[in-house]
Amino acid sequence: MRIVACLNGDRRPGAHPALPVSPDQLTSDARAVVDAGADEIHIHPRDARGAESLEPQVLTPLMKALRAAIPGVPISVTTALSAEPDPWRRYDLVQRWGEMPDTATVNLHEPGSVEIARLLIDRRVGVEAGLATPDSARILAATGLAADVVAALVEPTQVTTKDALANASTIDAVLDRAHIELPRMLHGADDTAWPLLDAAAAAGRDLRIGLEDTMRGPDGNEVENNAALIAAALERTAPAR
Repeated sequence: MRIVACLNGDRRPGAHPALPVSPDQLTSDARAVVDAGADEIHIHPRDARGAESLEPQVLTPLMKALRAAIPGVPISVTTALSAEPDPWRRYDLVQRWGEMPDTATVNLHEPGSVEIARLLIDRRVGVEAGLATPDSARILAATGLAADVVAALVEPTQVTTKDALANASTIDAVLDRAHIELPRMLHGADDTAWPLLDAAAAAGRDLRIGLEDTMRGPDGNEVENNAALIAAALERTAPAR
């Protein structure tokens, strides 16, 4: 069971005092979460203004800095439309990436997702299929992408734990009926982050936590930083790991 540190997500700069945005902040934070026990990091690259960006001139120097800071640690990058709202421009940007991440997440409910997934696969980047709905799981099955992606990210967006778990169960059922046996990660956001992490650990799934998903610890208090979230997750799931 691996644990992925999701460092910043689409949160606005200043949403949390320790939210990493600049390249220096991201590389420092990446080193800290790996030292705290994270197996992999997931990032949303930011431009000089702090806005999400998939521009090659943003990604390339950031990737080089991260490789130097955490050699050998897998790095995952978003391709969400929050980072580039135009699906066609997103495709062009990814096509021009020079320094490639190890993996990239692709939200299959978003327009242009199948095309961007196939482009990444052609470029030898591992694709993690983001499944927020049962329909996105059906897309994974119907397009044949399941044969080439490396993992399924079951990521319900419902605000209550009960509804999020129910949606996750329905997504899992679609994957099961399609005989898709990819590694599955389960994660929530904000109020559902810790309950879904507990459910993932109990099921022996890969785990994910970080300021992208929650800014609070299991006790409900604001955490100091991403490393504190990783440490709390490892302590909480120790019997399951």
